[in-house]
This record gives sequence, C-alpha cells and structure tokens, in this order.
Amino acid sequence: MEGMSTPPPAEVPADALAAFEAAKGFMPTHEGLALHAAAAGAAARLPGLPLLEVGTYCGRSTILLAAAAREAGTVAVTVDHHRGSEEQQPGWEYHDTTLVDPEVGLMDTLPAFRRTLHAAGLEDHVVAVVGRSPQVAAVWGKPLALVFIDGGHTDEHAGNDYEGWVPHLAQDGLLVIHDVFADPADGGQAPWRIYRRAMDSGAFTEVSVTGSLHVLRRTGAGTRDGG
Repeated sequence: MEGMSTPPPAEVPADALAAFEAAKGFMPTHEGLALHAAAAGAAARLPGLPLLEVGTYCGRSTILLAAAAREAGTVAVTVDHHRGSEEQQPGWEYHDTTLVDPEVGLMDTLPAFRRTLHAAGLEDHVVAVVGRSPQVAAVWGKPLALVFIDGGHTDEHAGNDYEGWVPHLAQDGLLVIHDVFADPADGGQAPWRIYRRAMDSGAFTEVSVTGSLHVLRRTGAGTRDGG
C-alpha cells in the first residue's frame, strides 16, 4: 500500500528464528519477522492477554508467537482442526503426502506440529486447541492482545474466522491477516475481503504491510462495514 512502510526486523531470539526456518510451512522469513514484531508489541502493550493464531498447520508461525509470548510472560493460543485446509487436500498444489495419516487416510498435521514445538523448546508457552475455529470462538471468553488469521482461504472460512475472533480482540490489540492480495492474479481474495471489511468498519487503523502480511490496530468498536 502506498505510503505504508515495513517495520524494522524484530529482535527474534536466535533459537526461535532457527526453529522457524527449519519448520515445515509457507510463511517467508521477512513476513515472519513482521509477525513476531507485531506479537511482541501487542504483548507489551496489553500485558497478560494471550496472542491467538487461527491456522496452525505444522507450527512454523506458532514458533514466533510463542517466542513473543515467552518474552512477555503470556501465552500463544493456536487453533486448528489439523485436517488440512482446502488447498492441502489430495490433488491440490500444497498437498503433502507425508502429512496423511495412513490409518484413516486424512491429513493430520498435529503430530508434525507437536514435533515442531518440541524441537523449538516452546511447548510450555503454547496452548494448542484442536477444533474448528467457529466452534472454539463461540466458547472463548477472554480478551486477546492479538488475533492472527491464517486459516482456510475460502470466503466461508476466512469470514468465519473474522466474525468469530475479532469481537474478542481488546482495544489497542492487533489484527494480523496473512495472504492478503489486492490483485486476484497474485492469490485468493478471501483474506483481502476480510481485510477490507476490517478497514471499512472504521474500527481499525493499519500499522504495517510486509509482503502479504497486514497488521491492523483496533482503534474503535465494531467489526462490520460501517461499524
């Protein structure tokens, strides 16, 4: 976005950065640094409130949220059903046969995620919730310092993540949305549409853009267009 600057690289602990770069996943390092910077800033401004991620996959980005939570004395919560999003199913570009449970024949990223956290030494700083995002959001009862949306990329899934979790975001908390592409030629449009919903609601101010990662701060009430 014109006039929007990229934040300086965060001070990511060397062990966390190495674990992030070794983990299976799709987030590039420059976007990961921006995510960690956002998480660290949110945790410092809103002490004690959790950092929440929708879309765990194998835990690559979770490492950075957990590292920020460790430094701030809070916790990172990550929500995923671990059966893979739509683009990770057989026949699609991002399908990984090593993540299929041979006994049931379905994707199961939970074992890989647990190995990722163990290797990073960050298990004590993460609460992993196995379930579908709307169901978990419906029973969630605590304000959040950060909501990171990086789950399913259909309008249904992205919209459910936005509607389910943004109401739990504390004032001055950060909404971070991944894979935001204004041009359909660059990627799917569902994250772009929830980004526009947030901006059009008048409740958010954009803080930074790094690649496809947009960071917004809650500066008002409301989550929908016009409030």
